[in-house]
Amino acid sequence: MAVICAFVLNAGLNFVLGLLIAKLLGPADFGLFALATAGAIVANTVLFEWLRLSATRFYSARVRDQEPWIRQGLDRAYAVLGAGLLAAALVCAGFGVEAGPESRAAITAGAGVAAFGIGVFDYHAALARARFDGGLYFRLVAIKNALAFVLMAGTAWLLPQPAWVLAAAGLSQFLAAAILWRPMRDPVSPRLRVRLAETWRLFLAYGLPLIAANAIYQLLPFLNRGTIAAQAGLAEAGYFALAADVTTRSIGTLGTALDLLLFQLAVRVEEEEGRAAAEAQVGRNVGVVVALLLPCAVGFWAILPALQALVVPEAYRGPFASYAGLMIPGFFCLAMMNFALNPIFQIRRRTLPVIAAALVGLAVDALGLWLLPPLMGPEGIAAAQTAGLAAATGFLALRALTGPQRLRLPWRDLLMAGIACAAMALCLVPLRHLEPVRALAVSLPLGFLVVGGFTWVLDIAGLRTLIAARLAARRAGPSKAGTGRTGPDAIANDSH
Repeated sequence: MAVICAFVLNAGLNFVLGLLIAKLLGPADFGLFALATAGAIVANTVLFEWLRLSATRFYSARVRDQEPWIRQGLDRAYAVLGAGLLAAALVCAGFGVEAGPESRAAITAGAGVAAFGIGVFDYHAALARARFDGGLYFRLVAIKNALAFVLMAGTAWLLPQPAWVLAAAGLSQFLAAAILWRPMRDPVSPRLRVRLAETWRLFLAYGLPLIAANAIYQLLPFLNRGTIAAQAGLAEAGYFALAADVTTRSIGTLGTALDLLLFQLAVRVEEEEGRAAAEAQVGRNVGVVVALLLPCAVGFWAILPALQALVVPEAYRGPFASYAGLMIPGFFCLAMMNFALNPIFQIRRRTLPVIAAALVGLAVDALGLWLLPPLMGPEGIAAAQTAGLAAATGFLALRALTGPQRLRLPWRDLLMAGIACAAMALCLVPLRHLEPVRALAVSLPLGFLVVGGFTWVLDIAGLRTLIAARLAARRAGPSKAGTGRTGPDAIANDSH
């Protein structure tokens, strides 16, 4: 449960911090900050994502003891790439000192520092999860969030320029990993150069297709935010960015938490029972992901007017709800790709279809950027993004669900989850026009009761069985709780 608690903490604090930074910087500077942040994420993806994905796929508690060259190869590659990125950021910072904190060189330097910090933190978080050390992962996330609040909010207040806030973001993530460096270490063992070369080839063959796809997906927000900034100004880009950040966190954060548990479970099943069992586990995982994320997407849409009125800074209201409403389907599709469909290709180590899907999405997004803004104005860019993500999801689903090796899905669970969400939407739609506080106070518990009731009665995705087993294990005591676990709860227990 420590992993889930860490993600709840991370999601809540990131949500508040994002709104606070938006308020302190203002729409124009926040638009520039968001554009630079998208660039930092692209840089992190291109440089480090293949290593993080390899850590998630190939590192484990067993590997930590029996195959130390895996961690050695990861550490060495991170050190080389990180040193190169920091050197480039320092060069840009040197030019930025003369040109000023709002210059392109200063923004680039801040984005480089942010990319470095994100890469270091994500790597150590992946190591902790792969070892099923939930306590260590929780401490890492908690320290990072505390530092981010102090450094980023303090910098935005004292030095309200995007370059400084970007640098503070990278520093907070790097320091979190540095503070916990000692417990993150592996036992000291001799280096085998032949093994290191083998591990790098393994990481490249596995990770390069995935990072190519991720880089393309990260280009979508970068391209779209750049387009809206060029066509409508940085303030409009700020409106767009805040809506995108809040929407993707509202839908994707729980999905990321589930993926941390469910994909590692599939990897463990493969180690213990073989590839066929792991693929069957991935199919069951899809039912869990849909059963939990679809209500998040529908519920977020239902409370969007109240959320805008109560939480969003006043300068962003109006455009926020318009953009977010158009983005919800797209970000739900992105979550389905990342957490439901991608894992089957990762388990099979055949990740080229993920690149093809990303290229389809980029092409549709580009076509939408050409056709839709003249018809819809700036909102057409949000619609283009949603169309691109939906096209990519459809293409990848076609590859995963057809052919002799198609993924077997729990279709009954998917249908029941859709019915539960439709019932929730029917109950919540009349409440969208109430006074915001009342609408939020009524909608949240009512939506939970409707979806929770359907899930419990119909045992959607086996969640009722899972919860009942968890409660029975707690009543039985710790001596019996560790036996016979095969579902997602096994990881939750192991994370204490």
